[in-house]
Formats: sequence, C-alpha cells, structure tokens
Amino acid sequence: MIYPLIILLIILMIIIFNNLNQKILRLEREIKELSKKLKKNPEAEAKENITPLVQFSVKNQRTSNDTDVKINEEIPHTSIYNKLNPAFDFLKHNALAIIGIFTLVLGIGYFVKYAIDKNWIGEAARAGIGLLTGAAIMITGHFLRKNYTAFSSIITGGGIAVLYFTTTIAFREYHLFSQSVAFSITCLITLISIALSYYYKSEILIIFSLFGGFLAPLMISTGQSNYPFLFAYLTVLNIGMLSVFFLKNWKSVGWIAFVFTSIYLFYWTVEKTAFLSIYFYILTYIIFYAFALRNYIKVRILSSLDILMLVLINFSSIIGLVYIFNKLHYEPVIIFPISFAIVNLFLLYREYSKKNFGISYSVFAGITISLFTIAIALQFKTHLITSVWAVEATLLLFIWKKTNLTIFKFCFYVLFPLTIIAQLITWLEYADAKNLAIIFNPVFLTSSITVITSFVNLILLRKFSDSNKKSIGFFENILTILSYGIIYIALLLEIIYHISGRPWIIIFSIAVLFSLYYISLIVLSRKKLEINQILETGLIYIFLSLIMINASVSGSGLIFNFLLKKVPLNHYFFYLLYWIPFAFILLKFLPKSHFLKIKFSYWFVSLAFIIAISCELYNAYLLINTNGISEINKLGEHFRILYLPIIWAILASILIYKGLKTENSEYKKIGFVLIAITILKLYTYDVWEMDNVSRIIAFIILGIILLLSSFLFQRLKKIIKNMVEKKPEDMKRENTESQ
Repeated sequence: MIYPLIILLIILMIIIFNNLNQKILRLEREIKELSKKLKKNPEAEAKENITPLVQFSVKNQRTSNDTDVKINEEIPHTSIYNKLNPAFDFLKHNALAIIGIFTLVLGIGYFVKYAIDKNWIGEAARAGIGLLTGAAIMITGHFLRKNYTAFSSIITGGGIAVLYFTTTIAFREYHLFSQSVAFSITCLITLISIALSYYYKSEILIIFSLFGGFLAPLMISTGQSNYPFLFAYLTVLNIGMLSVFFLKNWKSVGWIAFVFTSIYLFYWTVEKTAFLSIYFYILTYIIFYAFALRNYIKVRILSSLDILMLVLINFSSIIGLVYIFNKLHYEPVIIFPISFAIVNLFLLYREYSKKNFGISYSVFAGITISLFTIAIALQFKTHLITSVWAVEATLLLFIWKKTNLTIFKFCFYVLFPLTIIAQLITWLEYADAKNLAIIFNPVFLTSSITVITSFVNLILLRKFSDSNKKSIGFFENILTILSYGIIYIALLLEIIYHISGRPWIIIFSIAVLFSLYYISLIVLSRKKLEINQILETGLIYIFLSLIMINASVSGSGLIFNFLLKKVPLNHYFFYLLYWIPFAFILLKFLPKSHFLKIKFSYWFVSLAFIIAISCELYNAYLLINTNGISEINKLGEHFRILYLPIIWAILASILIYKGLKTENSEYKKIGFVLIAITILKLYTYDVWEMDNVSRIIAFIILGIILLLSSFLFQRLKKIIKNMVEKKPEDMKRENTESQ
C-alpha cells in the first residue's frame, strides 16, 4: 500500500515543480523585455516608472553612499561584523539550499538503510549506489554552475559528502576493502574536490573539500594510532591548501586547515609524545607562516587576520615543541623560541632597512621581543603555558594599541583571563613545593613573567587616546585592577612561602605590612601610573581598613606571643614600621587628594587614627607593666577602664581643635561624638568596674581635660571671630606698626 502512495507523492512533486518552473521562466522573459525597453529610452522609462517616493529614496541612497565613502575614508579598518556580512548574506540567500542538500543526503541515507533492512541489495551494491548517487549529485551541480554558481557549489559539496560517507560506511561497516584502499579513495575524493573548486573558482566548494579531507582520517580510523602516516597526509593536504590560497587568495581555507591541523597535532603531542612530531611541527610552522605572509610578500600589507595568524602559529608551535622537549627531557628548550625569533628578526630588519616603521614593523618587533622573552623565561624553567599566554596576551594588547583593530581587542580580552587562570594554577604549586630557592624557583620566575607583562599592560592601557578611554573605560578599569592584583599576589605568595615556618602572627603581620607598603607605593606613583579617582579612593579605604586590622590584631598578637616566648621582641618593633606609610597617607596624601571630598571619609580616617593610637598605647602599657602571660587580662581590663577614656577624651579634643582651626565641621562632629561615647562608656560601664581610687582619678583627670579643652575652644573661637571681624586696613596698619 505504501509504494503507490510514494509514487503518487513523487508525481505530485514533479507537477508542482514543473508549474513553478514555468512561472519562473515567464517572469524571466518579462524581465528581459523590460530591460530591453530601459536600454532603448532609459530617461523616459525612468520618469514614467519611478514615482516621487522612489526618486526620494534614490536621492537618499546617493547621499547615504556619499556619507559611507567619507566614513570609509576616515576609518581604515572595518569591524568584524562588517567582515562577516558576506557570510551572513550567503547563509541568508542560500539557507534553503543548504538545508535542502543536507535533507537530501539524509533521505538517501535513510532509503539505503531501509533497503538494507529489507535485504533488497547486497553490501557491494549498497556502496555502489552511494558512490553513484554522490557522482550524480556532483554532475548535477556541474550543469548548474553557469547560471546558479552558489547553488551548484552547495549541490556539488553535497555530492562530495555522499562520497565520503559512502566510503566510510563501506570500510567500517561492510569491510569491502582495506584501510589503505579506503584511505586512497578518500584522498582521491579530496583531490578531485580541490581540483573542481579551483576549476569552478568556488571558495564554498573547497571549504566542503577541506572539511572532508580533514575528517577523512577519522572516518576510516580503526582505533590504531598511525600518526606518521596521518601527518604525512595532513602535510600534503596543507601544501595543496597553500597552493590554492596563493592562486586564489581564499583565506578561509587556510584558517580551516590551521584549526584542524592544530587539533590533530596537539592531540598527538599529548597522546603519544614522540620526537618525530617535531618535524611535523616545523613543517606546519613553515606552511602557515607562508600562508600568513602571502599578502605581505606580494603587496607588503599585513591584514588583521594575517597578524593574528602570525601570533597564533608562533606561540602554538612553541607550546607544542617545548612540551615535547620537556616531556622527553631534551635540551635546550630555548632553541625553538630563539629560532622563531630570528625568523621574525629578519623580517623586522627588512622593514627597518627600508625605513618602513608602520604596522608591519611594530608587529614583527612585538613578536620578536615576545619570543626572546619566552626564551629567557623557559631557560629559567618557568611554567610553559602560563609564560606563553602571559607574553602572548601582552603582544595582542600591543598590536591592538598599534593597529586599533577590534579583533585583537577581542583576542586580548579572551586570553588575559585565561592567563590569570593559568597563573592561579601555577600558584597552587606553593602548597606542595618543598625547599624552593628564594626568587630563583620555577613558580616565582613564572610569576615574574606575569608580573612584567602585567606592568607592560598597565603602561599600554594608560596610553590609549581619550576617545578609546570613553569606549573601553569599564574594561580598562577591570584590567588595571587585575594587573595590580597579579603583581601584588605574586610578590606576597613568594614572601609567605619563605616565612611559612614562622608563627602565624608573624606571617600575618608581614603580609599586612607588605600590603600597606604596596598600596602606599601605588598611591605615591598615582600621577605617573594615571590612577583614576575611583581606584585611588578604593585603595585608600583598603589601606585604612588594613591599618585598623593590623593595629588591633598584629600588635596585641605579637605581644602575647612574645610573653609566651614564641616570638622575639624585635618582631614587634618591625611591625611598628606600618606607621611610616600611615603617616605619609595622613600628612602628605590626604590633604591634597579627592578622598576627603566624601564626608564619610573623614569618619573613616578618624576611626583608623583612633584605633591605631589606642592599640599602640595599650601595647606599650602591656610591655611596660607585665611580668608574665597571667597578668595580661588584668592589665588589659585596667587599661580599658582607666586609661582608654582619658585617651579618647584627648583625641576628641584634638579632633575638635582641628575642626575649629580648619573650619571643618566633620572633625568637630567626630570629636563631639567621641566625647559622647567616652562619657557614655564611663557612666554606664567603667564606673561600676572601678575601685574607689581609680574612679576618683579617672573622674578628676577626665574633668580637667574637658574643662581645659572647653576653655581652649572658647579662646580659639574668640580669636577666629576677631580675625574675621577685623578690617583689612586695620590688619595692614597693625603690621606696619609692628615693623
């Protein structure tokens, strides 16, 4: 019952197709007649047929075209989206054809499967039908090539796909021929498809051919690794690709070949590390370097994709080759980066000798310096991936800076986070490492490369023009913060590793002390580093927070461990070095900074100052009075009840005095709040914990301080009031009389 329905469906499809084809032919004849009329009298036809709306549209189109020309003259480089427009247009206009040929191939496959299930045909016949079907589809595409170029390329590509899959099934499922015969057939299909693509001048067809050629080894694989044979085949395929590229300048074929070849090579390198693979890496390097330099050799121009290929082929080859040398314990590993650097140095010298200091010169200079940097890093046994990615990311940023091409900005934004991840993995080795040398150890030397490249990144980022800063401000800030963070963590982890055997309080205090000096150094160099106000403000808040943590934790912790005989006293005096950057920030930086424009900042600075003074006086009190660990609690309670209110009262007076002198209301508010807290603490807690003598002493001293402070404030207010009310003439006369 099903067969008559299928036949009827096919007849209906033929009738519908025939009707549609007749309509299309009729429309083509009408279009030809209209074209002839327009050629005979174009002006009259234009006036009759073009409506005012269309004329307006044409006028606007011309204006738009003129504007586009001006814009294109001003902007030498197009965006990635504009470069991909032809591909989008092709997919848009040929989507049905692509889906159709894919569906047809699946339909043929299902039909063959159905025939197999019904035992209509034998295994040899099945393969024969598949090969004949593929050949028939290719012949159909051949006859359609004159009038339907893109469509015929898709049809022919579908025929090639049928041939590949038929050969694969005949070998893997039916075992009709050996692996060598199957491989020979796939090679023949690839050569035929490449020849047809060159003959038809079809880039689409050669893309189909390359996909088939690179996937063919997977199709006929038996699971046994025959890598020399595989890469001999891939090398021949890449040479064929390179020949077609030099003749037709189809960049897509080179990039497809590069991606597939890199995947195969890296898989081979990891799966079965062998010295033989070095030769294939070198051959691949030569082939794709020639691919990248094709336009440079012919017209002395490097496009964005050419530059990207130069970067990728250099660094991907180094990763593979150095990995093989390290795995097989061969020396010296620097032979490859130095060799590649010499190749680029030759090209750099060529540009220099001709006094061409354009993009090509900058690219070759950047690659050469990067390769020599990697050679030095590898000589000191740094980690391969982290070092290469760090240098490569900086190189991409440098090229982006020089060329202003969006593709390198995108690649940098992709690679820089990967560099950070690789560096984090490298830092994890500190946890298990034993007896690492100071500075000259693989982990820190790798970190040094990342630190240097991060510093170079900061220099490059701050040199962007104002227009670029507006467009990439957010990313620039993030990258700046990450770069400073990498430098900080790299240095801090090296310090902590070498003091990891000390008590935790020493490690903590040294880490905080290093952090304070690091932040103060950045703040001191803020103008040269062009630190923006947001980052500067954030750093100061972090700095003051660390001051409070350090004063309240490190100082008392060191005193406690000193009394336990675990820490010598000199560590406490070393800890006090934090007052140098703190004093610098308070006295030199804050009065001139934007930090104090925020009212909350006055309260934060004052809190840090009050906590630091209170804690240091407490530490000094313990050192002077204690004779053993058992007295700490008693002395600490006595200090908090008797001396702390007095200290806070004095500090409150100083803050109020500063507020009156500088006419800053925030300092006055802080001083009065501190006095209020002191009095509240005294009457609600301290008075109930003191003995009678201490209570009398505390009240008398605190009362005297408050009275003297009040008297001084009243006198100061009167002096300030007289100075304001006094006329300038009177002040001038008084000065003259005094002289």
